[in-house]
Amino acid sequence: MQLIDGGVTAPQGFIANGVLSGIKAGRTKEDTALIFSEKVCNSAGVFTQNVVKAEPVKLTRLRLKNRHKAQAVIANSGNANACTGEQGAWAAVRMTRAAATSLSNSEKIGMKVDEDDVLVCSTGVIGQQLPVEVIEEHIDELVEGLSKEGHEKARQAIMTTDTQFKECAVEFEIGGKTVRIGTMAKGSGMIHINMGTMLSFITTDCAISSEMLEKALHSSVEGTYNCVSVDGDTSTNDTLLILANGMAENPEITSDGPDYQEFLKALNFVNTQMARKIAGDGEGAEHLLVCTVQGAKDVQSARNLAKSVISSSLVKAAFFGKDANWGRILCAMGYSGELFDPQKVSVSFSNSKGCIKVYDHGNPVDFDEDNAKILLSEKEVGILVLLEEGEASGTAWGCDLTYEYVKINGDYRT
Repeated sequence: MQLIDGGVTAPQGFIANGVLSGIKAGRTKEDTALIFSEKVCNSAGVFTQNVVKAEPVKLTRLRLKNRHKAQAVIANSGNANACTGEQGAWAAVRMTRAAATSLSNSEKIGMKVDEDDVLVCSTGVIGQQLPVEVIEEHIDELVEGLSKEGHEKARQAIMTTDTQFKECAVEFEIGGKTVRIGTMAKGSGMIHINMGTMLSFITTDCAISSEMLEKALHSSVEGTYNCVSVDGDTSTNDTLLILANGMAENPEITSDGPDYQEFLKALNFVNTQMARKIAGDGEGAEHLLVCTVQGAKDVQSARNLAKSVISSSLVKAAFFGKDANWGRILCAMGYSGELFDPQKVSVSFSNSKGCIKVYDHGNPVDFDEDNAKILLSEKEVGILVLLEEGEASGTAWGCDLTYEYVKINGDYRT
């Protein structure tokens, strides 16, 4: 497996684009994205666990439940189209209808696209009606600009408070055929474990049944996107979609086995990269926190403990202050709901600057505070927790809590 360029357009048959529709006043960069496949794809999705779900989430879930197929995804930033009632529901339909109509009428595309095969996502301010008419006005421009290079504009179009784009693509072999997976995501704030995700789109030219595609997606999410937290808020719009068009022409994956495991390995890799990028780009964040728990009784226990640590506001604040306050880590583990023996726990901090053990088998360790501050000043800080409950391990990704986070969210609507 090797990293390649291209994001969501790296796999065969996928093109994309982004345009500025003018959804939110003052925005100067693209705000509407479109991903399109030459062939109808097997598709699957994972969505927010928030009881309050945005209208695009409701529509996309329904279409995937009924068909497990998709050929295009249209997405916008600047407006979440959440808590917007019947008008918002109709706006989501209008987005997909406009995309399907323009794609079907385009000589460049040269085929009829079914409206039910167009999925929709939105992100931005909650509780304001989406000015869908501006998207409709720019839909032909969006379609006619579809290209392999269009992933660059598409990745920009889905960003809100993100400070950097997030994409990844890999190439590997299945059954003697070259297979590719590409992805792009947005996410900076209102991000918490128990998915959905933010917004994330995965494309692949792998030939894989819809059943095995859904199995792979759900399996991968548990150890990647479901292990990210920025601020403890689960969004109304969280959506992760995967589209597989089969154009790699590998023997179709219809059951578990070596080919499925190879696909899952690659999917886990790209999703892990996205999880790290999202955590590291948390609103106002200065540090990426990577907590790994080893020696747990099982994988789920290890992940739950790691997630409890990186979700703690006190832990996050300590890392912002470059304070090696390891007691907060033990405290967060203690209320995680997982049972463990504190007398068998050891904790260390590590990164490129070195490693410092701060707690060893239930006892505090004398360490150099100045050296610790140097280590905690790095962009990425690892938190290693060793238990003696078993042989399982798990990792979660988070970030520090800064003054800038409060400033960003204190006037988000303006």
